[in-house]
Amino acid sequence: MKLAVYGKGGIGKSTTSCNISVALAKRGKKVLQIGCDPKHDSTFTLTGFLIPTIIDTLQEKDYHYEDVWPEDVIYKGYGGVDCVEAGGPPAGAGCGGYVVGETVKLLKELNAFDEYDVILFDVLGDVVCGGFAAPLNYADYCLIVTDNGFDALFAANRIAASVREKARTHPLRLAGLIGNRTSKRDLIEKYIEAVPMPVLEVLPLIEDIRVSRVKGKTLFEMAEQDPSLDYVCDYYLNIADQILARPEGVVPNDTPDRELFALLSDFYLNPGKPQVPNSEEELDLMIV
Repeated sequence: MKLAVYGKGGIGKSTTSCNISVALAKRGKKVLQIGCDPKHDSTFTLTGFLIPTIIDTLQEKDYHYEDVWPEDVIYKGYGGVDCVEAGGPPAGAGCGGYVVGETVKLLKELNAFDEYDVILFDVLGDVVCGGFAAPLNYADYCLIVTDNGFDALFAANRIAASVREKARTHPLRLAGLIGNRTSKRDLIEKYIEAVPMPVLEVLPLIEDIRVSRVKGKTLFEMAEQDPSLDYVCDYYLNIADQILARPEGVVPNDTPDRELFALLSDFYLNPGKPQVPNSEEELDLMIV
């Protein structure tokens, strides 16, 4: 099974991806996480350091694929999760999507894809070009990380459009949304009324999720020292269980940008007012 995790930049994709990877490993699956971001820090939470990238390794080998061995590019992370960082071109030069393609090509040369039960692509922020939508060409499911905010849901809608486009030629489905560190979900609910899609989980506003990124540890590793965090791990285990059940998923019908802008703006500008019960309803409530 191949998963592609997308979402607005800074929304917590990598932290979410790492914890989902560990959760899948806890369920007995052999997992490979591939970081598809030029800043190559997707797997930091799993390994505790910035591992060398595939593009750097290929450059060192003068792009002789036959000289690259699995141990040159695949690093073991927490919970037995294997980690790869694609890397990227220099800033302002080249295409990140090309690097993703080269990564997949090399891993196929190494027969790495055949060794794993789950391969998770953790992809750079908002989808702004076909290059960074490339992992969707290989994925069975897309997962979108969001919060209960305007910008994240606007980005989610763009990603949904990419899924719809790729699904025309690939057996790709959107598994659903994952709400990350949010105290509310009312705007998420408003969005999925307009663009129906599953919500896999909504993680509460827990500071330890953010702190785990700084510490370079997954929530599962932190929970070993602090069992009070076990309940947070259960959120990720729930996501893993839903994915392993191979959900039907959806091909989303994204809404046009202007309509979405109006929908989300209206939510902020004209929040729904709580209804005041009439006297009969108050009397009924008092009797109850």
